[in-house]
Amino acid sequence: RTFTLEDYFNGTARTKSYNMRWVSGTMKKITPTNKYINPNIKYTVTSRVAAFDYMVSADRKYVCFQSNYTKLWRHSYTASYSIYDLEKGDFINMDIPHEIQYLAWSPTGHKLAFVWKNNIYVKETPTSAFKQVTADGAHNLILNGIPDWVYEEEMFSTNFALWWSPNGRFVAYARFNDSGVHNIEYTWYGEGQYPETVLVPYPKAGTPNPTVKLFVFDTNTSRTNEVLVPSVVEHYLSTVTWASDERIAVQWQNRTQNYVVLKTYDFNGSAWTEKTKFLTKGKWEVTSILKVTNDAVYYVSNEHNESPGQRNVYKITINDASHSERECLTCTLNADRCKYNSALFSTEGTYYLMSCSGPGLPLYTLRNSRDGTEVRVLEDNKDLENTLQNIAMPSVTHENMFMMLPPKFDKSKKYPLLIDVYAGPCSQKSDFRFRVGWSTYLASTENVIVASFDGRGSGYQGDKIMHALYKRLGTYEVEDQITSKYIFLGHCISNHVFVLQSYGGYVTSMVLGAGSGVFKCGMAVAPVSKWEYYDSIYTERYMVTPAENQAFYDNSTVMERAKNFKSVQYLLVHGTADDNVHFQQAAQISKALVDEQVDFDAMWYTDEDHGLGGSSNQHVYTHMSHFLKNCFA
Repeated sequence: RTFTLEDYFNGTARTKSYNMRWVSGTMKKITPTNKYINPNIKYTVTSRVAAFDYMVSADRKYVCFQSNYTKLWRHSYTASYSIYDLEKGDFINMDIPHEIQYLAWSPTGHKLAFVWKNNIYVKETPTSAFKQVTADGAHNLILNGIPDWVYEEEMFSTNFALWWSPNGRFVAYARFNDSGVHNIEYTWYGEGQYPETVLVPYPKAGTPNPTVKLFVFDTNTSRTNEVLVPSVVEHYLSTVTWASDERIAVQWQNRTQNYVVLKTYDFNGSAWTEKTKFLTKGKWEVTSILKVTNDAVYYVSNEHNESPGQRNVYKITINDASHSERECLTCTLNADRCKYNSALFSTEGTYYLMSCSGPGLPLYTLRNSRDGTEVRVLEDNKDLENTLQNIAMPSVTHENMFMMLPPKFDKSKKYPLLIDVYAGPCSQKSDFRFRVGWSTYLASTENVIVASFDGRGSGYQGDKIMHALYKRLGTYEVEDQITSKYIFLGHCISNHVFVLQSYGGYVTSMVLGAGSGVFKCGMAVAPVSKWEYYDSIYTERYMVTPAENQAFYDNSTVMERAKNFKSVQYLLVHGTADDNVHFQQAAQISKALVDEQVDFDAMWYTDEDHGLGGSSNQHVYTHMSHFLKNCFA
């Protein structure tokens, strides 16, 4: 049988991952059973407080259970916290209120820091009274220890802006002032007689940004010191890392984001510098640094086989100040199955969880850092392998592009093509990760070729390709997707369709509006339509401000191309409560198409955000499937 749409919705071929948190340098905490929490206690306690997650203190004396999860934005949420004393075998009475925005154990011992109503509090022990670190927090105005909307989405990609020092003495935290930021307003329809209006401080391109400061709080003395900002007119805080117990490394950027200052401070705010040395060089990219120890650096790069879509884990052993040795830890491990790898290291770097994400079934193993030997297999997705043996699955190729081909693909026949596009700056669609999703259904059941192509502006292929879009979004990445049609002609394709979300929805719309005649249909989910409508950090990173680049802002709108949509079939999808790409973007496309008397399809999802979750997720994919089949008919 083929892989059906119901298989996708039911998770028939869902892969298993392996979630693990290190709590020491040599031992590991494994979900769902582990060395430090009796499984029966964990089950009973979790059920008692309806917990969705838990965190163990560094000294393994307490467990903090999270419950009452309430989502806010992409990463942020509020929750209630209950602390269980492992030695006494019971919960402790605490003064921590409900609707906590963030909570973290100290790296040593069992101190706690948490954020409530935009203010920071610290507890020396779970049973001691809390110290209030800040008092000026105010909704939508001042945020301490948590990022505002734009920093959460575009800079930190986390729900916190609070960092413990390694010894647990200091807490660094960011303070965001949104008082000068304009609000975006959207309607929340809910179930009441009258809908509500949601206000979010949201800086758009060229408008006032939040101001940010960085502070360090000493839990021993209860003193707070401000970290000095470099002398730039307007700045972003981009990264904060404790380099030692009393030294913090901070990365600042100017608003244009073409100038970066990396400074190291002692806890009292004074700067400290040391001569730097490059450890790697070559025509490939380091994608992440995994672990730094006294004598080694572990990182991920796409150097192996000069393949931008691959990822491997490397180790640089630093013998002295002038000499280092480099080795690949994953290049020869299950080479056919594992070409997209990463690792999670223990506190001291003595062990690591190796994560292989494809192109074969995901594989998770525990390994010794000293010699790379395998300690045990944690998850090999053997059950999924057995399931897939009874399903006619598509084949996948990675020759300069990602292509998912129907089962029993015949080069002598013609197949419809769907280009799954994102095409945003520094993005990558053509990689070696294992995927099972809506595209699998299209290829397996509907005999559609699904392809992705990384053109100019995409990432992990060097600066020249990535920087091609600087100050000119909506140009080369659109042209390259149109040109990609000719790359796929060798596979005897009959009809061509574009689809995807957000930036991909923007590129889909721009391609269809180009009037090239190459593509017959397109589906745009939550698309950007005009860059002046989008947030400042992302947009100005690539387009600078409208005042500095007005011509390209004006020429990169979907609405400008509305008349060319008369010759294509177009589906426009958006959630009315999208806090990221606002419904305003789709509304303006709709208005322009109506003004040009263009017949198009549209689907709005009430009170849904950018992710279109819940029942909307199944509905949107069913709707797109129907649209696609009508297009190919």
